[in-house]
Amino acid sequence: MKTKHLLLLIVVLVSSKMVAQFTLSGEFRPRTEFRNGFKTLRPNDADPALFTSQRVRLNTKFATETYTFYVSIQDIRVWGDVKQLNTADKNGLAIHEAWGLVNFEGMSLKAGRQEIVYDDHRMFGNVGWAQQARSHDALLLSFGKSFKLDVGLAFNQDGEALFDNTYTTAGSYKAMQYAWFNKKWDNFALSLLFLNNGLQYIDVVDSANNEIRYSQTLGSHLKYKITDNLNAVANLYYQAGNDVAKRDVNAFLVGLDLGYKASNTWSFGLGFEMQSGNDFDGDASKNKAFSPFYGTNHKFNGFMDYFYVGNHFNSTGLIDVFGKISANLGEKSNLSLFIHNFTSYAEVANGVEKQLGTELDLVYGYKLSKDISLAAGYSQMFASEGMEYLKNNFDGNSNNWAWLMLTIKPTLFSN
Repeated sequence: MKTKHLLLLIVVLVSSKMVAQFTLSGEFRPRTEFRNGFKTLRPNDADPALFTSQRVRLNTKFATETYTFYVSIQDIRVWGDVKQLNTADKNGLAIHEAWGLVNFEGMSLKAGRQEIVYDDHRMFGNVGWAQQARSHDALLLSFGKSFKLDVGLAFNQDGEALFDNTYTTAGSYKAMQYAWFNKKWDNFALSLLFLNNGLQYIDVVDSANNEIRYSQTLGSHLKYKITDNLNAVANLYYQAGNDVAKRDVNAFLVGLDLGYKASNTWSFGLGFEMQSGNDFDGDASKNKAFSPFYGTNHKFNGFMDYFYVGNHFNSTGLIDVFGKISANLGEKSNLSLFIHNFTSYAEVANGVEKQLGTELDLVYGYKLSKDISLAAGYSQMFASEGMEYLKNNFDGNSNNWAWLMLTIKPTLFSN
């Protein structure tokens, strides 16, 4: 064999071990919403809201056997919130994700701004329904082949500093450490989660008392395939430690969801979820209210977001009994109906029943092509007296919400 042929063969063999994949993808997602009692009861003097919001993303991924580099840039806006003859866009572009992953023997390390999603999104989710979604600045170590073990670490700061570590950025934790374990068998899957969540306490009188106050969450997510057509999913979580007000935390979540596929067309679901809470006149030194922290809470407890979507934390808790009916209307479309009956876990007010109300959610989806889909929904809340006390609104109006969303997710380039 000639020398040049040998060199060519070596180059081919070496380069085959270093093959990299580059992917450039995007997303365009406008959504029009009619809000007439979304998230809270409508007062008499309020008109319904109608608006269109949109998310645009550009995602870049470069992956080799050794490492992965990923950046997701997004723009979030409401149609009309920037004038037509625009000189300075108040929204601008934002980094949704920017991370690097390095593979080692038997483990990987992922660092940077990233989505953290586990199981059914109950405790960690990307909140994909919200146009801005959620991501974390964190370090993630992943282990295992026959099982999965993730260890995550985060420590947040306002910026570079010479002294002090007090964190003042609202809506985020100061420090977080967690471990997630997952193991799958033929008909059963088990996940275990431990979360040590630290919130920044700021003493407005004496800054020397500023400190991180930690609560602990321990729980499991279970999936069991009972038969080919029947499956069960359960969530069990317990919380202890201290909240940011240094109250003792003693809270829990229990949930069970049964799903039955009756045919290729029809599917049914039935379940409940119970989250502990505080009585309206309870012990002020104790906190019995469960916090789902960083889950995709829009996915649970009704799509109208009356609970745990920027609200209802440290409140009376919730008991949600729900049912679901889904129909596949061919290869491209589906229709689902959800029914939720809400009850407060703890006392709402003196002499007031715990019943909060009933919500109906109707969702239709249609897939135009591989990259394009349409979805629409309508929801109605039938509020009870307990909900009126909870939301401090006794006007008795009808409360509903409707939306229409287009999603285009093209792959612009892939090698």
